[in-house]
Amino acid sequence: MEYKKRIIDEQFNIRMEALGAVQIKGPKGCGKTTTAKQKAKTIIEFQNEDERENLLLIANTKPSDLLKGEKPILFDEWQDAPKMWGAIRKDVDDSGLCGQYILTGSSSKTIDTPHTGTLRISTLKMYPMSLYESGDSNGSVSLMWLFNDKKVFAPCKSDMSIDDIKFAICRGGWPRTLNIKNDKAKLLIAKEVFNQTCETDISNIGNRKRDPALARTIMKSYARNICTTADTKTIYGDVVSTKEIARSTFYEYIQALQDLYIIEDVDAWCPSIRSKTVIRSSKKKNLIDPSIAAAALGVSPDYFDRDYKTLGFLFESLVIRDLKIYSSEHGGTVSYYRDRYGLEADAVLHLEDGRYALIEIKLGQNEVDEGAKHLLKIEELIKEHNKEEKQVPLRLPDLKMVITGTQYGYKREDGVYVVPIGCLKD
Repeated sequence: MEYKKRIIDEQFNIRMEALGAVQIKGPKGCGKTTTAKQKAKTIIEFQNEDERENLLLIANTKPSDLLKGEKPILFDEWQDAPKMWGAIRKDVDDSGLCGQYILTGSSSKTIDTPHTGTLRISTLKMYPMSLYESGDSNGSVSLMWLFNDKKVFAPCKSDMSIDDIKFAICRGGWPRTLNIKNDKAKLLIAKEVFNQTCETDISNIGNRKRDPALARTIMKSYARNICTTADTKTIYGDVVSTKEIARSTFYEYIQALQDLYIIEDVDAWCPSIRSKTVIRSSKKKNLIDPSIAAAALGVSPDYFDRDYKTLGFLFESLVIRDLKIYSSEHGGTVSYYRDRYGLEADAVLHLEDGRYALIEIKLGQNEVDEGAKHLLKIEELIKEHNKEEKQVPLRLPDLKMVITGTQYGYKREDGVYVVPIGCLKD
């Protein structure tokens, strides 16, 4: 099977050049092991039942014996043999060589290691595939081009219809779907991720038995509130209306889902352009991939023919996922801005060099004007703030963009870029 290039590949290579080992973390099924195997010269798989007993015996008795072999060596499901962490750390210290080891494994197994991997083992986070990686986006507009040289931008056209977007949301970015021809079978993968999370994985966190039905209820409530600023106590109230649960237990389940890289909320951006009393600072509820929300709600692409409101929230989740992936090589972080006056930016994308973009996410064309007005108003507020705070001025946005589910992209006269998600790439 031909390897499908991932945006994370370059970051992986850089980390292998800089440090002795790299650990790839992320949700189950996002492609961690497949990506690691492209770089590895020796592969040790602790889940291989033909060799598992012998490998674990060696790992628990003399783990350094498993460090012999052509480098880099990949240890898949390394958490099954936690002593490997210390052995790798020591060998990296002793040899001083870079790019020797790769660790991948299930995010559902948490291991307390006796030593940190600081300056020895680099940790790299991996997401499911973006639309560009899965081949859905034609990649005619580069996010980084827009930051670096807006002159290269030209009007563009997405190949994705609204029905394609509905399907992509429910299918998700799971690499396994790429080799499946039947659409119904493709949709099954996200459902399996959801089911396994609730039935098995959540109980593997801390090896503590948890109720699958309760996990499903919590995730369904989270999905109903995706990309909203609903308080966690609102989710709790929703859950207890159907099932008795202590508040401490509820928060413990939420933490377990975060440890599994299933829940990934969006932080608020709180610049001092208005009184902090009117800026919302609660996190926006979100999941690592919108397909998990669709699976939790039990909906198919056809469902959205009658519910564009829910589709809009899941589309926002899809765009946030892709923005994180496309900006990852440049240390990108995604937050949001919203105040009590109704002014908002669905996403604020900050790069590690200080540049940032104000972004609105709109499914349809009829919402673009309103989204652009919000972005321009926030920029104007920053300018007004800087007139008063000349010693510590806030940086003006380097990019203002409305990302849509439409087909055509263009630059507006007010300087706001309208870009279909089906055209975007890193």
